[in-house]
Amino acid sequence: MIATETLLKAYQLMCTAKTMAGTYEQNRPVCKYVHSTSRGHEAIQLATAFQLLPCDYVSPYYRDESMLLGLGFTPYQLMLQLLAKGNDIFTGGREYYSHPNYRGNDKPTIIHQSSATGMQAIPTTGVAQGIKYRERIADDGQQVTNNQHSFLSSVVHRPVVICSLGDASVTEGEVSEAFQFAALHQLPIIYLVQDNNWGISVTADEARTTNASEMVKGLRNISRISIDGSDFFQSYEVMKNVVEEVRRERHPFLVHAKVPLLGHHTSGVRKEFYRTEEDLAKHAADDPGPKLRQRLLDLGITEMELQRIASAAAEDVAKDFAAATAAPEPDPYTITDFVFAPTPVTTEKGERCPAGNEKILMVDAGLFAIREIMEQYPEAVLYGQDVGRRLGGVFREAATLAEQFGDHRVFNTAIQEAYIIGSTAGMSAVGLKPIVEVQFADYIYPGFNQLVTELSKSCYLSCGKFPVQTVIRVPVGAYGGGGPYHSGSVESTLLTIKGIKVVYPSNAADMKGLMKAAFLDPNPVVMLEHKGLYWSKVPGTEDAKTIEPDADYIIPLGKARLVLPASEDHIKNGESCCVITYGMGVYWAKAAAKTLSGRVEVVDLRCLFPLDEALVFETVKKHGKCLVLTEEQQNNSFAEALAGRISKTCFQYLDAPVEVLGALNVPAVPMNVALEQAMLPNAEKVLQRLQELLSH
Repeated sequence: MIATETLLKAYQLMCTAKTMAGTYEQNRPVCKYVHSTSRGHEAIQLATAFQLLPCDYVSPYYRDESMLLGLGFTPYQLMLQLLAKGNDIFTGGREYYSHPNYRGNDKPTIIHQSSATGMQAIPTTGVAQGIKYRERIADDGQQVTNNQHSFLSSVVHRPVVICSLGDASVTEGEVSEAFQFAALHQLPIIYLVQDNNWGISVTADEARTTNASEMVKGLRNISRISIDGSDFFQSYEVMKNVVEEVRRERHPFLVHAKVPLLGHHTSGVRKEFYRTEEDLAKHAADDPGPKLRQRLLDLGITEMELQRIASAAAEDVAKDFAAATAAPEPDPYTITDFVFAPTPVTTEKGERCPAGNEKILMVDAGLFAIREIMEQYPEAVLYGQDVGRRLGGVFREAATLAEQFGDHRVFNTAIQEAYIIGSTAGMSAVGLKPIVEVQFADYIYPGFNQLVTELSKSCYLSCGKFPVQTVIRVPVGAYGGGGPYHSGSVESTLLTIKGIKVVYPSNAADMKGLMKAAFLDPNPVVMLEHKGLYWSKVPGTEDAKTIEPDADYIIPLGKARLVLPASEDHIKNGESCCVITYGMGVYWAKAAAKTLSGRVEVVDLRCLFPLDEALVFETVKKHGKCLVLTEEQQNNSFAEALAGRISKTCFQYLDAPVEVLGALNVPAVPMNVALEQAMLPNAEKVLQRLQELLSH
């Protein structure tokens, strides 16, 4: 039996949600920002919320306002987000209605998630992945510092994760990736799929062959159940049992709840645009509110008491709406707050070239850096395709790490770039520091949904509550006939994404120092690693092999390095120029400069965002002539954008237009080595361009 107090609370919150939806409709000019309401979904949402503890994690989706009410958020708090007010506790007026994020000791944690349909499945599964890892190391006597709760708590209080989804979202490939990973690794997560038969104007019959419960039947080890989500009694009992089972037995579960859709899809896409009277009447017959009301009457609750509850809810909603409407707007001066969380690494530290150390390859510098990181930080994990024990990475960049640290810390994933990248948001939220790898830059694009939509926006849209601390390693670059799908350069594409950092080391010492800084940075950092420099096998790249820095060596992100100075006499006589470059460009520039004896200064950017504009502009002003050199196809590239910025800032110091040299503007790197060389810059092409520049 469900306690009468619980039933009355559910009824009161159903009345509240209904009144809120009606209030928004009656005040459409005020409620001008697009929003959805939970009308029809109230029973399953409240039943779910009532089972959760502060140690748990939940990702509501954009129709889950009743779940938020059930968790203890007030109508006023929700309305502040509806109206995009400045004191919206979730996002400070930056995000849509019912897009919460929360970190506190009184309620379950809610990580940031986007509106993109189904995209929350991967980050939320990452939360469950992180919980399982933390429980494993807690069993081993290790504990990661976390400001919320201990993972050494009793079975009764072990956290569960709820991922709430609409049924239309399960056709998304990324939802399938999440289901696969949860089933394979037996994660403590419950996928609550609310099925109202509609995906905007598309019916279930038009969009999918079966419902979510039937869909996961083919995945072993995901328990599942289908229920009437409009019946509070059934919903409560099922969710109570499911949450208790997952809390105890630590395996994934899918609850498919059939519910009516009583409101509009959103305030902007209205039900009368596409739904028939017959369809609307059919859904209205399953309204959870009247169903619960009748059951309460059958249990002896009086009509007068139920009317009192409804009237009190209406009064409270009216008061909260008036207060929210009068609340202040966001301060425009806060618009750039929380783009990044502050990094603790601000100065270069440690010894770059310790006496007695031997030279190491760039690929080994990354390996050694991660080894030292994992020795010091139990929260560090490494995963991606083929990085596990058998191979240790296709470039051997993770060799021996699984043997040393265990398969729970260094492991393979399936071919799931979206999961590899997106799961780091959830892992980071539980206090872990994942290092992940995309095998080749050409294959990063399936992960862009997560990188752009979830990771890059998390810190900003959560007002700093959920920065995503992760290092994403991406081998890049062309050499030796790698072909069109293993040779790409992707920096310009990455640099259009705001909220991430992009690092590009060109030698072993920088690789190690930047890897350490990237790991400690509380924001997403993509490390682009030129595979042609890994082994110094490309002629002219011997300098990529350097003395191994000490274990404390660290380079702050955003600090470029002067790798080849010009002579003071040539600079004084106006006979010099500078090359601003990175990656393989450093070696092309240095090779070309040998012919020009002291007339060329080369700056290695090392980090493309944040960018060391101070050193770049200072160098350009000193010489008056500049070549920006890149391996990427030139048109519309980062290099061209940088050249434009240099031209504007340094205009009065320039003796010639800023030049740019990149690869030819063809769609891909050809397989044939001669064609590859024809496409790419090289030392000879750089020399020719520098000679032309110096002739001005």
